[in-house]
Amino acid sequence: MKVLIADDHDLLRDTLVMFLTSQGDIEAVTAADFDAACACVASAADPFDVVLLDLNMPGMNGLSGLKRMLALDGGQRVALMSGEATRDIAEQALEAGAAGFVPKTLPAKSMINAVRFMAMGEQYAPIDFMTAAEETAVNPLAEKLSQREQQVLKGLTEGKSNKEIARDLDIQEPTVKLHVKTLYRKIGAANRTQAALIAREAGLY
Repeated sequence: MKVLIADDHDLLRDTLVMFLTSQGDIEAVTAADFDAACACVASAADPFDVVLLDLNMPGMNGLSGLKRMLALDGGQRVALMSGEATRDIAEQALEAGAAGFVPKTLPAKSMINAVRFMAMGEQYAPIDFMTAAEETAVNPLAEKLSQREQQVLKGLTEGKSNKEIARDLDIQEPTVKLHVKTLYRKIGAANRTQAALIAREAGLY
């Protein structure tokens, strides 16, 4: 089996070569950027069984590099490799015809199994990665406030009076006043206008 590893990180390339060639039946060729990878494919006497492309290496231009490599003569099976790609990127790569998506965090044994699996004509993507819940970014300003304080602040950004906010949230007006006073202190605001401005600048509402 013949594998092309295209990645601009020397250590990662060397480590992958060591893992793969230690199997005894895998020959590994390396390239440090996309153009070099294309040259390797073009000059190869026989097609590579699997081409591993790093998503962020020079010349790759994200998924466009994957599509260009897939379009080269030879019919090589091309997999995308990345340390920080999202599930969305992985899904787009698979839809574009990639042989697989290989996270760089895969253990050595899993990486070898993935390469063998793709060389057999199958499409590979780790189940745990593809089914993991997407992490939701938490707004730093929101972290300072309770849920009720966030609701009151939203009312302030909408220009509502304490009476209107109380009616919307089905709470007493004095309670709203208390929340307003507390959230002023937490976010460093002196008045309603400033509180609304701080919330908007933080991208909260």
